[in-house]
Amino acid sequence: MNTLDPMDLKILLELIKDPRIQIAELSEELGIARNTAQSRVKRLLRSGVLHAAGREVDLEKVGYDVVAFVTIEVTHRELDGVIGALRLIPQVLEVHEISGRGDLWCRVVATDTHNLQSALRSVLRTKGVIRTETVLALHTHIPYRTEPLIGRMAATPTRPRQEGRSAGSEG
Repeated sequence: MNTLDPMDLKILLELIKDPRIQIAELSEELGIARNTAQSRVKRLLRSGVLHAAGREVDLEKVGYDVVAFVTIEVTHRELDGVIGALRLIPQVLEVHEISGRGDLWCRVVATDTHNLQSALRSVLRTKGVIRTETVLALHTHIPYRTEPLIGRMAATPTRPRQEGRSAGSEG
């Protein structure tokens, strides 16, 4: 897609904040005509920047085509502070506390390697970060998905949960 203009970005931001927002509400929120809002959303959908199913943004199509997975080793007293600092770095999409080697695992995106290096330097400057290990994603074969899990659950007859009872216990 051609470069997104500021209004396109505002539309995406509103859709991220509230994926169920109606076109009329969107136009009112942004102070643009309903037809303008509708045509821009359709254009974002046609171009693939926006996915209709969940109104999710394809970050690669808006310029964030470098994806890295960063494992971070943290001084345990500083864990909450490190997580708070990571929350302030826009390129950090998700953070998970993990077992095994390292303490945190992050998915980070960037516009290019220089942008990634800048984000990683911000991580390394964070009080409590001991070291990081970064792995670049070369290609995404299976994007984040939930449909197969929910589909499996929907197809499987449910059994009532037995609260407070362990497996194999009777009465």
